[in-house]
Amino acid sequence: MKVIGITGGVGSGKTQILTYLQKRTNCRVIVADRVAHELEEPGGVCYEQLVSVLGTQILAKDGTIDKAEMAAKIFGEKDLLGKINGIIHPAVRRYIVEAIAEEHEKGRLDYLFIEAALLIEEGYEEMVDEMWYIYAKEDVRRERLKASRGYSDEKIDSIMKVQLTEEAFYRHCNVVIDNSRALENAYQQIDEKLGEDLCQK
Repeated sequence: MKVIGITGGVGSGKTQILTYLQKRTNCRVIVADRVAHELEEPGGVCYEQLVSVLGTQILAKDGTIDKAEMAAKIFGEKDLLGKINGIIHPAVRRYIVEAIAEEHEKGRLDYLFIEAALLIEEGYEEMVDEMWYIYAKEDVRRERLKASRGYSDEKIDSIMKVQLTEEAFYRHCNVVIDNSRALENAYQQIDEKLGEDLCQK
């Protein structure tokens, strides 16, 4: 089983790429954001810690964490954000480490894909066999974010400002999939890459 990290800037089309990979390969896909949401649910390993730090006012009537309330509570609070990240990020990492070990033991998959915004920053390079950078030109990403999410230029600027530069992504990734054009073009690049893997087996 090959473990591959999938990363790239906001609006690069990682979700569509992962959907295609799920159709094309015998794989499991782990999306770090989804894992985090799962761990923040009542009974999840982060739930009690988050409520302890942020207070019960972040809870909805059903006892779940209201994500909007949590975001509002930590907005602009650098120290508090650091505490929350210190709870969530290590828990997500442990989950992924355990998932990799579990799938290696089962031996049923050809690939395990891990998608996370902070793959590089959180040191996931050491636990994957390859890092894939899903690249798209900035103007293309901006148009996608406006069309699909209704983001303003200001919101896009604020997100892009805190993400890694293209140079950093290139430096840390083994494979680059250019998703600046039609998705079919990116799919062709993926098929070529998967074909190389088959030839090496």
